Amino acid sequence: MSDASPAIGGAEVDADDFADIHATVREFIRTKVVPREREIADGDAIPADLRQAAKDVGLFGFAIPQEWGGLGLDLAQDVELAQEFGYTCLALRSMFGTNNGIAGQVLVNFGTDEQKAQWLSKIASGDVVASFALTEPGAGSNPAGLRTKAVRIDEAQADSDWIVDGSKCFITNAPTADLFVTFARVRPADASGTGIAVFLIPANAAGVSVAEHDRKMGQEGSWTADVHFDGVRVPASALVGGDVDVGYRAAMISLARGRVHIAGIAVGTAQRALDESLRHAAVTTQGGTPIGDFQLVQAMLADMQTGVMAGRALVRDAAAKWVSGADRRIAPSVAKLFCTEMVGDVADKAVQVHGGSGYMREMPVERIYRDVRLLRLYEGTSEIQRLIIGGGLVRRTQKEITS
Repeated sequence: MSDASPAIGGAEVDADDFADIHATVREFIRTKVVPREREIADGDAIPADLRQAAKDVGLFGFAIPQEWGGLGLDLAQDVELAQEFGYTCLALRSMFGTNNGIAGQVLVNFGTDEQKAQWLSKIASGDVVASFALTEPGAGSNPAGLRTKAVRIDEAQADSDWIVDGSKCFITNAPTADLFVTFARVRPADASGTGIAVFLIPANAAGVSVAEHDRKMGQEGSWTADVHFDGVRVPASALVGGDVDVGYRAAMISLARGRVHIAGIAVGTAQRALDESLRHAAVTTQGGTPIGDFQLVQAMLADMQTGVMAGRALVRDAAAKWVSGADRRIAPSVAKLFCTEMVGDVADKAVQVHGGSGYMREMPVERIYRDVRLLRLYEGTSEIQRLIIGGGLVRRTQKEITS
């Protein structure tokens, strides 16, 4: 996959309008969501009124083109909002993240005109929740290991229906999904392609079943679950792009774009952890002295601030490279690797600054510490990012040498 493919379109929102959108989202997060973080965590769900408020603000479709009812933000604008989403519990972002990101972008970039017309406006409004059904027990960060299969009923007929069988795991929003953007193998990989196709499977299709939502270490309120496809019959029109070899490319591009978004989320969460630590250090005393006056505490705060600033600069640079087409492979992985590792370190230091109180469930930094651990796992682990970066750099250099 080349760095410059495919195009995702330029920004549809000018700087002034985006400033208004950004300010609205920031106010929503900080005044409506942050005060209810404990409610979300304790109830393991996003309250219905917050969900509706997010729909009203347009958050289910901020990255969907305007022609389909979205806000039409490009990735450079997307990551600015991502930093706001990261400032509160990550479950909120997960609620609409798949619509804008890995699921919605498959349709935006690879769907036929008919598929876009059928689904995108409903996805942008939040009337349809789309889930990205890729991960399997034996195929996590490496989609090439997919075992879910799709078989055309009549190979001689291009418009023949398909039968899909297989299981997926850790699928975000699966319990509330209306549409599964489902990756399945149609043949073994060969010289003509990977043999991985992607299908649009309604959640109410016969043979689709969703298990009880997972119980996770953190991110309460963000529901993931196993999804099973047992002889699910879908029409030829459900094949994304009408091409059986679109799937792998669609997965890789959607994941790469999503990695820049996740990096922005990580920066926002790191900023929140730092802000909580600064407030704590400024007012909490030890022996009558604010702990913020202690040099070792200041050193931790300094390292946290350095990580936040470096991450913010990096994610903005990676987003700009994506929008321009300069780099859509190495830079996204660099941003995700650095920022998700950085936020883990910042969260750890935040607990340390808080001392024993940082280990208590009522403290935001305790939740942050648990929430951010997942960022180094999904949409490609840190180890996979290192392979993408290192391998990409070597191949690029080899090409430069031989050209």
